Amino acid sequence: MEPSIRLTFKRKFIAGLIVTIPVAISIFILIQIFKIIDGLLGPIYDYIFGRHIAGLGFITALIIVFFVGVVSTNVFGKKLLDQIEKLLFLKIPIFKSLYSSLKQLIDAFSPENKTSFQKFVIVEYPRKDSFMFGFQTKECFLKEGDMEKKLIAVYIPTNNLYLGEVVLFEPESVIHTNIPVQEGVKIILSGGIAAPQIIRGDK
Repeated sequence: MEPSIRLTFKRKFIAGLIVTIPVAISIFILIQIFKIIDGLLGPIYDYIFGRHIAGLGFITALIIVFFVGVVSTNVFGKKLLDQIEKLLFLKIPIFKSLYSSLKQLIDAFSPENKTSFQKFVIVEYPRKDSFMFGFQTKECFLKEGDMEKKLIAVYIPTNNLYLGEVVLFEPESVIHTNIPVQEGVKIILSGGIAAPQIIRGDK
């Protein structure tokens, strides 16, 4: 096989892996979720109908999740879920810590949350002439005696998306982009591949 053909084959094969691996992993995870949920709810239907109906438990779980989503998006339903959360999930010490941490993490990346990630930004970090993508999360003020300095908190993902560090920058050190937060999430998850060729500042 000629070098040019081998190189072309190698490039095409790697490109195929890049597309195939995420799809395969996603399908595997969905199958495992299907098995777990169907395994929990399936026996109930087996008892009711006297025979096993594959997938019925999973379909029920989807309906329950959708119903919870409908309830949680109106004022009365949200108050009801908050009360259930306080009475059940936040009363058990160990479960409370785990549940609270996971909920805060998921809420931060939820499209319904308008206060978590405010803007997709670029900062010079961790050293000069080295730039990183990040998410502006908050503006705060540092007071030292009579001096007051405005700072911007930026969450910088360091391991995919869900692990990172929060760094405080002076406003002039933060470059605001014209990229929406949700597009910024895609850029981080793709390892920068989804980033546009030209990124424009958005003051």
